[in-house]
Amino acid sequence: MGFYYSISPIIEILIIAVMINYLLYFFWNTRSMDLMFGVLAFFLILGISSLFHLSILHKLMLSASNVAAIAIVIIFQPELRVVISKLSIKGRRYREITEFDKFLDQFATSIYRLADKKVGALVALENEDPLDEFALKAVMFNGRFSSELLESIFLTTTPLHDGAVIIKNLTIVAASVILPLAADTSQIAKSMGTRHRAALGVSQLTDALMVVVSEETGKVSIARDGIMTRGIKLERFKGIIRGIFNPPLKKTLQTPSKLREWFKR
Repeated sequence: MGFYYSISPIIEILIIAVMINYLLYFFWNTRSMDLMFGVLAFFLILGISSLFHLSILHKLMLSASNVAAIAIVIIFQPELRVVISKLSIKGRRYREITEFDKFLDQFATSIYRLADKKVGALVALENEDPLDEFALKAVMFNGRFSSELLESIFLTTTPLHDGAVIIKNLTIVAASVILPLAADTSQIAKSMGTRHRAALGVSQLTDALMVVVSEETGKVSIARDGIMTRGIKLERFKGIIRGIFNPPLKKTLQTPSKLREWFKR
């Protein structure tokens, strides 16, 4: 037992290091990374207040920690779902693969393949608010989604690549869609262009989830509820979409009326 107690601090340090490394890897180069630094700064101030016996500051920090814990759970809800799914006792081979899972894997693969090639793209995933007013003014498609079809639309050699693509349920409804631009460009960096302004503009008007691939940087961004999140990595990208559209996990539904339910909260 004496040997165990002598090495237990080393074991604890290794476990903490692995946890911190995992968190940094998951949130690195995203807007959530700023929040992670804020959390670390919070604990640093809490430790300093305890070390130097700053009682008033220490009590304030402890009171704020209760609210902060709830806020973090709410903010990181999509990410927590991904983390919990990875920690599942059963492996992926035991999980039932739904039609939505297949769509999400293909969609994410297409988006990040375009990002690797620095091919600009703008995709609107319709939620509850219809995007018919934009689709009717564009090139109507009504084709079942496939990764090959989506990637071919955004090739610079095609006449459809300049506009946006609207996806409703599992169908590509329209291509070369012209969308309204955001009036407030405070969230738009100099490296961003018209696609990002259009994504932000539509996210301010509807509950659609807007996906943007930058042809300048190759980074993937998501706009929703008037907020632009940039530099999203693949696993977090899937987690956000799955968290918003919340498909059922136990049944594979194929009828059009039930497909619509996959995209409802």
